[in-house]
Amino acid sequence: MNKSERKEQLFQKIRGGLIVSCQALSTEPLFSSYIMARMSFAAQEGGAVAIRANSPSDIIEIKKQVDLPIIGLYKVDYPDSEVYITPTMKELDALMDVNPDMIAMDATNRLRPGGIKLEEFFAEVKQKYPDMLFMADCSCFEDARKAQELGFDAAGTTMRGYTKETRGISIPDYEMLHRMTHELKIEIIAEGGVWETRQLQQVFNEPILSAVIGTAITRPREITKRFVQAILDGRQEAEQRKIHEAY
Repeated sequence: MNKSERKEQLFQKIRGGLIVSCQALSTEPLFSSYIMARMSFAAQEGGAVAIRANSPSDIIEIKKQVDLPIIGLYKVDYPDSEVYITPTMKELDALMDVNPDMIAMDATNRLRPGGIKLEEFFAEVKQKYPDMLFMADCSCFEDARKAQELGFDAAGTTMRGYTKETRGISIPDYEMLHRMTHELKIEIIAEGGVWETRQLQQVFNEPILSAVIGTAITRPREITKRFVQAILDGRQEAEQRKIHEAY
């Protein structure tokens, strides 16, 4: 099966469905390839159409547990760059060894380790691995436009709110998603900021390929914090009402 056939087959499987991001960093309680594999299995049982997974070790374990397409990435921090999602060829080579269905990488305009531009890096990647499918993790419309120009197979809104230029912007950014899906030809994957079912329904009002949810499903520490904060906010609002009523 050639690349275009594999791409068509993969996109057919994930179109209109939910991709669950099953990741845990070393600082998180669920940091374990085995746990991420079980989390992925739970996602599959719940109806996920694909898994987004971080690191070769997690991907190996996940493949033992689930029969779903895997979008692989490899998060590594480098001292000379803000890019950490599949930042260099070293991480890409390691991902290729475990053969995910598609590889995701940072596709913002930030310099990669060693001062390398995305254009230079991705040209080398395509030459070395011409048959792999690639997802561009973008922060803005211009990133997605550039990803289309460079030959990425899909573009995600992954980095919206996580770069200096976009930090503080409310996500999901429905306006940006609308523009991407109507002005670009590249397939768009909505990712980031989806906590509620109504938000998910709203992103699917646009002609996206699929949507990714991670934290709201697979990070219980953050989910717990959100509920605890809701209690605190409720108490504060009640106190404010009492003060207002007293006057």
